[in-house]
Amino acid sequence: MTILEAFEEKRRPLTLRELAEHCGIPVSTSHALVHTLLSRGYLYQTSRRKDLYPTRRILDMAATIVAFDPYLERIAPTLEQLRLETSETVLLGKRRDDRILYLEVLESPQTIRYSSRAGELKPLHSSAIGKVMLGAMDTAALRTWLAAHPLPQITGNTIITCEQLLENLEAGHRCGYFVTSGENVPDVTAVAIPIVINSELLGLAVAGPSHRMQPAMQEHVSRLLRAQRRLQELGVAA
Repeated sequence: MTILEAFEEKRRPLTLRELAEHCGIPVSTSHALVHTLLSRGYLYQTSRRKDLYPTRRILDMAATIVAFDPYLERIAPTLEQLRLETSETVLLGKRRDDRILYLEVLESPQTIRYSSRAGELKPLHSSAIGKVMLGAMDTAALRTWLAAHPLPQITGNTIITCEQLLENLEAGHRCGYFVTSGENVPDVTAVAIPIVINSELLGLAVAGPSHRMQPAMQEHVSRLLRAQRRLQELGVAA
């Protein structure tokens, strides 16, 4: 995977030695891995210099995998509708250990927008979906988790004390939604609600520049709740 990620980062054909250096492995080990990828059709040689580059096989395989994703297959139209209604970035995420994993990101059509991508990991305490996950914990379990996990300051607005975070989460419970205001990315506000799919808690969020998000917060909350109801009517969400 690190070999494939090297092409994503460098955005050009790479030599065997460059791949070995990027991965921090011996050239001999890189050679064996590259040989496997070549033989299975994931890489090809682009020139006499034997520069390497991925083939479309990776794209085709990824498209097939995404098409049968157990979460996204049935909820994609609802996510698309939410993006259309809000004109902001829509995110679906779940907890993975002590971070949030974005399962799907539909970016806003607007030029100035919050940008991310599926597969990115975000802190629990500074992301709106992360607050959904923390807010689902009972008080005793949450305090135990907080005692064992420092709250790093991601931006100048990040909540970094346990008591402040507990107050913030309690406010989210009262409102029925959780908000971050420049806590994970400066000048970006996000609002998230919990949804349960296949008996697993996920977070559905809308995020965008604070100057657009904050005046429209209640409208976005209403749209998120409508999306939640649509998923329930489809029998996808509980």
